[in-house]
Amino acid sequence: METVLIIGLILIVIFIIYFLQRRFQRNLVQTQADLLKEHTEEVENIYRQMRGWRHDYKNHIQSMKAYLELDRIDLLEKYLSDLDEDLVAVDISIRSGNVMADAILSSKLSIAESREIALNVKAEIPSNLTIQNIDLGIIIGNLLSNAIEGCMTIQKPENRFIRVYIIKMKQQLYISVTNSMAQPIRKTLAGYQTTKSGKEHGFGLKRIDQTVNKYDGYVNRQHEEGVFATEVLIAL
Repeated sequence: METVLIIGLILIVIFIIYFLQRRFQRNLVQTQADLLKEHTEEVENIYRQMRGWRHDYKNHIQSMKAYLELDRIDLLEKYLSDLDEDLVAVDISIRSGNVMADAILSSKLSIAESREIALNVKAEIPSNLTIQNIDLGIIIGNLLSNAIEGCMTIQKPENRFIRVYIIKMKQQLYISVTNSMAQPIRKTLAGYQTTKSGKEHGFGLKRIDQTVNKYDGYVNRQHEEGVFATEVLIAL
């Protein structure tokens, strides 16, 4: 009888391990699919922008050549002046001082703009960072992905916004991301958890926490009706 009981317990343990492995694999596949979809959208958005720039470039060249052929230097100068102002107005690229952060910010914010999300961004990152660029990218990328996802729970575009603030504060790198949202959210002992398609969706939050903890940093999250905010502090 004792042998049968032991065998039964072993079979139960094996079944539990098998069940947990299958569940982990399903979650991993879903996470990879979500990331692939997100990156694909980013690439497609950049491609659309490049096509737009190429089309505009041809038009600008033709216009300037026409002014030269007509010997209207005054109109050419005005055209160049107007073009310079226009390029400044449409330039959404970020120059924070860190190439990795600039790439992530520009990519994510480009997606946010395409989804009619109002943006307010200030980023000044010092060169003397203790955090590795790949980890900085994980933190910023997940913060903005979560912010965009939160904004898209709001039906009216005029109510969507994201504010990004990254600076050196004393001897720490301070990262703040605030976004509008209409998504159900709750706080547990393990931290904040959002809901997505009826399921808990906190993978991005966990990735942020894991990466910040790697550098003994600090994460603070707050929410009130319609707004979610995250602050990150990492020693320089």
